[in-house]
Amino acid sequence: MSEVTIRPLHDRVLVEAAAAEEKTAGGIIIPDTAKEKPQRGKVVAVGAGKKDEPMTVKVGDEVLYGKYAGTEISHNNREYLIMRESDIFAIL
Repeated sequence: MSEVTIRPLHDRVLVEAAAAEEKTAGGIIIPDTAKEKPQRGKVVAVGAGKKDEPMTVKVGDEVLYGKYAGTEISHNNREYLIMRESDIFAIL
C-alpha cells in the first residue's frame, strides 16, 4: 500500500472502506446495483484531535461507522471516506 499524503485536520479520520460483499452466505452472487455500502474500513490517517479531546482511533485500526457517515473522496486512484471521529461506532 502506498503512503497516503492526505492529512485530516482536528477530529477527522481518513478511512479506506472495505470491499462490498460479492456473495451471500448461501453463495448467491450479488449484482453491483444491489450491493450495500460497506460500514467498516481501515483507518489510514488521523487528525491531531481537539484541544481537550485526544483521538482514540489510530492508523491501522479496523472500524465500524454509520451507513451514511463521511464524505467520499478519491486520491491516487483509491477511494476513501473522511469523517469525524464521532461518526465511528466501534474499533474491531
